[in-house]
Amino acid sequence: MKKNKITLLAMALFCAIGVSACSDGEDGKDGAPGEPGVPGTPGTPGAPAGSTVDTVATAADFKLTLQPADIVVVGADDFSIKFTATGKNSKGDDVPFTGLEKVALYVTNQVANTTSSGAPMLWSNNALANEFGSSMYCTPTGKAAARGGAEVDACTLVEDAENPGTYTGTWEHDGNAPVVVADGDPNSMFRVMIRTYDVTDATGVSISDKLLSTPLDFIPATGEMAVSAKDSVSSAACIQCHSELMGYDDGDKRIANIGAHHNYQKVENCIACHNPAYAADQNDPEKGFNPNFNAMIHTIHAGGHLAEWGVLKGDAEEFAGVHFPAELNECTTCHDNGNQWKENVYREACVGCHVTVNFETGEGHSDFQLPQADDSQCMNCHIGNLSPDAVHKVGARAIATDSMEISVSSVSYTENASPTADEIVVTFDVTVDGAPIADGFDFTDYTKYDVMLLGWVDTDGTYHGNATKTMNLNGVPAVGGKLVVTLQKDGLDFDGKSIAITPRFSVCADAKGMLAKCADADIEYVGVTMAPAYWNLANADGSGATPVRQSNPASITADEAKCSTCHGSLTVAKHYGNERFDQCVGCHNNTWGGSYHVAVEYKSDEVDADGKPIFKTLEGVTFSNRDLVTVAHRFHTGLWDDNRGFPGIHLDSDLEVVGYPALATDCQACHKDGAKFFAADGGLTSGKRAIAVDAAGTQFITPVAESCRSCHYSASALAHFESNGATVHGKPDTTADLPVESCATCHAEGKTYGVDKVHAGGAH
Repeated sequence: MKKNKITLLAMALFCAIGVSACSDGEDGKDGAPGEPGVPGTPGTPGAPAGSTVDTVATAADFKLTLQPADIVVVGADDFSIKFTATGKNSKGDDVPFTGLEKVALYVTNQVANTTSSGAPMLWSNNALANEFGSSMYCTPTGKAAARGGAEVDACTLVEDAENPGTYTGTWEHDGNAPVVVADGDPNSMFRVMIRTYDVTDATGVSISDKLLSTPLDFIPATGEMAVSAKDSVSSAACIQCHSELMGYDDGDKRIANIGAHHNYQKVENCIACHNPAYAADQNDPEKGFNPNFNAMIHTIHAGGHLAEWGVLKGDAEEFAGVHFPAELNECTTCHDNGNQWKENVYREACVGCHVTVNFETGEGHSDFQLPQADDSQCMNCHIGNLSPDAVHKVGARAIATDSMEISVSSVSYTENASPTADEIVVTFDVTVDGAPIADGFDFTDYTKYDVMLLGWVDTDGTYHGNATKTMNLNGVPAVGGKLVVTLQKDGLDFDGKSIAITPRFSVCADAKGMLAKCADADIEYVGVTMAPAYWNLANADGSGATPVRQSNPASITADEAKCSTCHGSLTVAKHYGNERFDQCVGCHNNTWGGSYHVAVEYKSDEVDADGKPIFKTLEGVTFSNRDLVTVAHRFHTGLWDDNRGFPGIHLDSDLEVVGYPALATDCQACHKDGAKFFAADGGLTSGKRAIAVDAAGTQFITPVAESCRSCHYSASALAHFESNGATVHGKPDTTADLPVESCATCHAEGKTYGVDKVHAGGAH
C-alpha cells in the first residue's frame, strides 16, 4: 500500500512539471503566435467547368477533324497524324474532348488497274497491302488488344497538354507504320478515316453508334482535297430506305440502319474493307459472294430474288431476307452520283446480280452464250441499245405511267321506273402521249387490271367502300377518244350524293415505256395517270362534290413522295397499279371491314420438304380491317402472313422484324416532315374517328389504338389502349360515332411521351 501511494504521488508531480513547461509564464497562459510563413507559389488555375468534356450524349455530339497537312501515310517519311476531337457540353457548345484511349486508323488509296479485268481504278487498303489487317490501332501505350484478345503493335497516341482535344499519333516500333505505303503514288487520291472506341455518355453507358470521322479525301503531294470518281452511289441514296442518322451537319449525311457491323454510316466508310484485297470468286461454294463492294452490294440487294431462284449458296444465304423494295432493274434508285455504273462495264459488278452467268463457258451470257476471258471487250457491246440503262429498262415504267392518262369527263344519273334499274353513265377520256386513243381501240389485251371503282363520300370526306360498284373498261371500244360505261344502280342509294371514281387499273408496256400487249410486254402493272374524280349527283355538272379526305393534303400526314424514294413507284408491289393514296381508298378505307390477311405469321426455324421456310401462326394476334393506315403499318412491321408468297418483311422465330430497311421508330421515313398526328380534340389529324371491322360496315373500333397496335400488338398493350378509352379489336361497337381515345393526353406532339420523342427515328 505504501509503495502504491508513492507511485501515484510521483505521477502527479510529473504531470504538474509537464504542464508548467508548456507555459510562458507562471499564469499557465498560451504563448504569443509566431510570425506568418512565406506564401506558397499559386497553383495553375483549373479550366472553367464545361470547357472540355470526356463524355457525350450521342454519336453526333462527337466530332473528329483531320487536315491533309497533318497526315503522312505515303512514301519514305515516318508516319504521323494529328487530329482534333470535340464533344458537346451541357450548353450544346462544341468543346475539346479529352482522354481518348483508343482509336483505329483506316487508310485507302485509289490505284490504276493495270489488268484487263475490273474497274479502271481500284481501292487499295494500305494496311491490307502491308499484310497487317484492315486498320491500325492508336493508344497511349503503343499497344492494343486486337479481336480475339491478342496484343498487337499500335501507334502511340498523345494528347497535347497545352491544347486539350488535340492528339498526335506516331509509330514507335521497328520500321514504318503499317498504314504507310512506301511505294504509293502521292499524286493519287487517299482516303483517311478514324474510328474511336470506348466513349460513353455521362452515366457510363457506351455510345451505341460507331464514332467515325468524316472520311477525308485528299492528294498527299499537294494537300488538296479530292473527289472520288468511284463513288457512284451516295450515302443519300442509301438513306432513302435505311433512314438518316440525325444530328449531323447537312453536308455529312449518315446512314442510320445497316445491320452489318452496326453501322459504318457512310458509303465511303465501306470500301476501307470491301475492296479487291478481300475479293473472292462469286461462285466460291463456301462464301457464295464476292465481298468487293460493287459485287457484294448487288448480291445483297438481290438476295430475296436470288433465294427464290435457288441460286444463293454458302455465306450468301444470309441475304435471303433482303427484298429490294424498288425494282431491281431501276439502277438509278441507288446509282445517283455520276454515270460510272453505265460507262465502265465489267464482269465483277454484273455477276453480283447475274450470278448464274458463267463467263468462262459463256453460259447465260446473252442468247449467243458468249465466253469472256476478261473485260476488254465489254464496252464494245454494252453501249447504245445494249448499255446498262437500256437493257435494264431504266426509267421505262415512269415513261409508261406518264404517257397514258385517263380522266372522267362526265357522269349522268338516270332514274327509271324501277329503282333497281336506275343507271349511272360514266364517260372516260383516254389519251396516249397526249393524243386521244383511236376509235375502236379495246384495252382487253393491254391491261393487268381494268377496274374503275365507284363509291360515295359523305360530307366529312369519309369514303364508303362497302357500297362500291365496279366498272370494267375491257371490251368497251373507244369512240372519239372516249370510253363510255353504263352500270345499274342495283338498289344502292346514291341519290344526291357525292360519288368517287377511283382506278384499279394498270397496263403493260415495252422496254421503251410504250403501251404494249401484255403477252409481249417487258413491264407489267403500269399504273396510268388518273386522279380520282368526284361528282355530286344532285347537280348535272357534278359541282359541289366532296372529295375524300385522302385528296386533302391537310388531312394526310404520310408523304407519297417519300414512299417513292424507297419504292421507286408505288406500283412496284404489283398491287393494281395505284400510285396515289386517294386511288387506294376504293379498297383500303375505314368503312369496309374485313381482311384478306387476318392472321399474323412468323417464319419458324423449320423448313418443308423443298427446303423452304415454314410460316406459323402467332397465336392471339389477328386483324380484321383493311384501312390503309393500319394495313401499311402492319405490312412494314412484319405483322403479315404468307398467303401471297414469302413476305419481304416478316417476323422471324424470335419475333424480330426482318426485311424492313429503315429504323422502326423513324416515322419521317414515310410521314411528312413535322407532321402533326393529333388534332385539337385528341383524335387523328385526318378526321378519321372510327374503323369498320366487318364487311357490312356495322361494327367499329377507334383508329388511334388500332394504328398503334400495328407495332404494339401484345395483350398488355391492348389492355393499355382499352383502359385509356379505346374501342379495341375484339370488342367492337355498333356505331361509328365513337368517343375519342385519350391517347393524345400523353402521346401528342410536345408531351413528355409524345410520338415525336419516343419515336425520334435516327436521332440516337
